[in-house]
This record gives sequence, C-alpha cells and structure tokens, in this order.
Amino acid sequence: MTSKKKHIPAEISRSWLLFAATKPESFDKALESGTDQLVLDVEDAVDPKLKPQALADVIAWLEAGNRAWVRINDYTTPFWAADVAALKGVKNLLGVVLAKVEDAAQVEATFDALGGVTPVVALVESALGIEEARNIACARGTFRLAFGSGDYRRDTGTAADDMAMLYPRSRLVTASRIGHLPGPIDGPTITTSYSQLRVASEHTVVLGLTGKLTVDPGQIPVINETICPTQADVTWARDFLNDFEARGRVIRDGSDMPRLGRAEKIDKLAKAYGIEPI
Repeated sequence: MTSKKKHIPAEISRSWLLFAATKPESFDKALESGTDQLVLDVEDAVDPKLKPQALADVIAWLEAGNRAWVRINDYTTPFWAADVAALKGVKNLLGVVLAKVEDAAQVEATFDALGGVTPVVALVESALGIEEARNIACARGTFRLAFGSGDYRRDTGTAADDMAMLYPRSRLVTASRIGHLPGPIDGPTITTSYSQLRVASEHTVVLGLTGKLTVDPGQIPVINETICPTQADVTWARDFLNDFEARGRVIRDGSDMPRLGRAEKIDKLAKAYGIEPI
C-alpha cells in the first residue's frame, strides 16, 4: 500500500496509542511513533501515589507545544476532580479519554468541568456501561465511544473470543450511529504476533468499529494499514465517481445510491490517509 504520513483528524483516527504518563522522557518518541492519536495515560498506567506528578509532567509537556489526548481517571474516583481541574484550559490538549464510563452524566460532568469545549472519548469498560451505551453516545460532549475490552472481560467473566465479544462491540457500533458519532474505537489486542493483530483488526473493521487502542507502538503500522481502505478499494471508488460525474450524476438503478455513498466514503478516507489508487 502506498501512503504518506498526514495529520489524521480524530474522528477518523485508526490507531490510538495509550502511553504511560510516568515516562515523560519518552513522550516525544511516543508522539513520533506513527500513531494517529497519542493518549497519555494518567489512569491505569499510573500508581495512585505517582498520579499528581504524572499529571504535572503531562501538562508541562503539552504547554511546551506538544499535542495529545489524556486518559483521565474514573469519575467515581477522588482523582477525577483533580484531573479535570488541572487540565481545564491547558494549551494543546486535544481531548480526554474518560475511563470506566457507566452513565451519560459522567461524560457531561467531565465536559462541563473542562469548560464545555474539550472533546470526551467515553471509554466503556463494564456490563453496565455497555447497556448504557446509547445514552452515553447521546450525552453532551461525547466525541467517540471506545471499548475497554480487558476490564469488560474482568467484569463479566467473558473470554477474549470473537464470538463472546460480538455483543459489546456491536452495542457500541449501534449506539454510535444513534448518537451521530464517528465509529467507535476497539479495545487493544495484547499479542506479539502481528498476524494475530491483523486478524483482530480485520474483525474490528467487519463489525463497524473504525479505530483501535494499543499499548504497543510496534502495532501501529498494522492497525493503520488494516483499518483503512485498500488501494483496490480506492481505485474502484475513484473509477465509480469519475463515471458518475461523466454521466451527469444520473441515477441508473437502485444500486447507484448505495454505491455512491460507499465510493464517497472511501474517497474521503483515502484522501485523509494519503492512500493512492493502484
């Protein structure tokens, strides 16, 4: 696949790298990893005793001119209030990933506490969160939904099997559509096998999710390549659109409108990702 590095808007970003906020000396390297979006993590990746310093390091790095998202602590914890108070108005903060969302009000409280302008990715990680996904997707301030698959499995006792994960993933896809959100972001695949990661990422695409979390920078090329149109897709889309324009945008039969919608979507993504036809 022929591609070039471009700025990818967050609504269509494929790879979301979660990076521990306890490693400020490596923030620059994480930013240069090729990930569509960098998420500095002050939640699960940080020991409670180290959270204040980690948050301070993140803010200093952002204020120095770097751009990233921040995964903040669960609304029900005592750390949430400190996170939003410290991050409100911070320069170069792209948005926050709110951990363990189980209620629409948690997103709205976060959005409001940050000044009503900072996007919130709602990370859904429990059975209750999955059942509340529609309301969460429709909440004021929700930018995208994301799946905390590891915590969901711990909460429900579910295996990592694709069949077992079908229901929660599909709930997030449906909720995102109802809430007029971009496609949701899938949970990470913990593996050292890039072939297994590719299969998992292909499953992500089949179900309608349009991004994927990762904690491993080495996974980013596979995720980015898999969760985007192929060169063959782009060639088909450009050919269809050129033909459609050449015939004066005349609809020939009932299949034209669905194909037009697909072609326009592929073409938009290809231009954003820098993918050229064959």
